Amino acid sequence: MQQPTRDCPLCPRLVAYRATNRLENPDWYNGPAPSFGDDAAWLLIVGLAPGRTGANRTGRPFTGDWAGDLLYQTLARFDLSDGTYAAHAGDGLSLRGAMITNAVQCAPPANKPEPSEIAQCAPFLKAQIAALPSVTSLICLGKISHDATVCALGAKPSAYKFAHGAVHKIGDKTLYDSYHCSRYNTNTGRLTTQMFEDVFAKALADRG
Repeated sequence: MQQPTRDCPLCPRLVAYRATNRLENPDWYNGPAPSFGDDAAWLLIVGLAPGRTGANRTGRPFTGDWAGDLLYQTLARFDLSDGTYAAHAGDGLSLRGAMITNAVQCAPPANKPEPSEIAQCAPFLKAQIAALPSVTSLICLGKISHDATVCALGAKPSAYKFAHGAVHKIGDKTLYDSYHCSRYNTNTGRLTTQMFEDVFAKALADRG
């Protein structure tokens, strides 16, 4: 499967940010965070990008930051994980029927990737989807994730508008939209635990 190398050179701004993080925190992972989960997954969760002190530090998507606390709690709630999430890559946690990836593979400054960086990472997302033949459902966390996923499936975002709780059918895949489970969204009340869980409940109910 085509995935970025540890020293992927495609995005100069992200390369520079990676170098700075490696200098300041040499014991962190500091590289494109590989996808995590079940190779036989029916559900693919697509996030935005590794958080600087989350996946960029630990090397596992959504691990070690607030967004991960809510995501992994929700996966456990719906029996999509085995083990106990302990916010580090060596906690022994595994996923059942699910995989987690990101639209952008490297941590961006201020958690805000530029359009060119999203475009450079597009082939990696497309390759990840293609490598999971059992995936029928995708949960997109935020508009950037949604738009990137729609493009990866060969469609146009203008034809599939992002909205929390929206459901879109593209070919043989079904996309479920959610606001990103970031600390900002949860602290401001834009996304509640119930709202987030409702998206997962819908995806599981549709699967039957």
